[in-house]
Amino acid sequence: MNRKQLLSLSCAAILFASCSHIYEPALYHQDIVYQPKPTSFDTVKAANYISGGFNANANSNFNDFMVSGQLNLSRAYVFNNFNLSYGAFGTIGHYDSDQSNKNAANYFTYKYFEALGGRFSANAFVTSGRADIRFIGVEIAYSQEFGTYADYRRYLNTQPGYFVDPRTKLLTMGLTSEVIFHNVNDKGFQNGIRVFLGGTLGYNNLYSNPDVPVSIIGGITAANFNIFAKASYFIKVKNYIGTVEIGNGFFLRFGYKF
Repeated sequence: MNRKQLLSLSCAAILFASCSHIYEPALYHQDIVYQPKPTSFDTVKAANYISGGFNANANSNFNDFMVSGQLNLSRAYVFNNFNLSYGAFGTIGHYDSDQSNKNAANYFTYKYFEALGGRFSANAFVTSGRADIRFIGVEIAYSQEFGTYADYRRYLNTQPGYFVDPRTKLLTMGLTSEVIFHNVNDKGFQNGIRVFLGGTLGYNNLYSNPDVPVSIIGGITAANFNIFAKASYFIKVKNYIGTVEIGNGFFLRFGYKF
């Protein structure tokens, strides 16, 4: 193999490494989180919740990494066979480029992001013994992203050869199903398991770009709607709460009910 062929292969490899990146909003598939609500066996039928959490996740093709902290405040109610919650949240974190490709032209070491948003959640449920079976529910989250990572995506979107979702406003919604139950001798000791299935609405130019490989986008897509799943575990001990969530990332949160 001569020098010219080697040079051509090297250039092709660098170009592929650059174009195999997908640059998404910082909260893409990370804006939906578990929203606690009173149960039918709680004596208080309306409550406030404040919590702080830590989130660690990768982008869709798992070559960039993000960590963030989040503050959540919500108000929730329970009625006969129905409950709902609404609230606001703020997030701050940083985005790290692929550490295995430090020679790439698009490599960077640190870019920060911030986001503000609101959430709404509602469930229909039936009570069976010690459990509320929240058999059908809806989750909605809206967020606005700020920071140097959002600015960087806007810049890359003007350059050829990059796969970029430049959106800074996200609207995500989907359906949930949950079972939450209390301890045999203590109604204040509760555990819940929830699953979510949904996606982010709105135009995403990645799905209309014929040059974007399906293997990079991933997931089930239809009309710019990329479906994703998330599983959550919830625990409440007296007025203290905690959640663990997984789904293209890991989210850990602790808080207080008042």
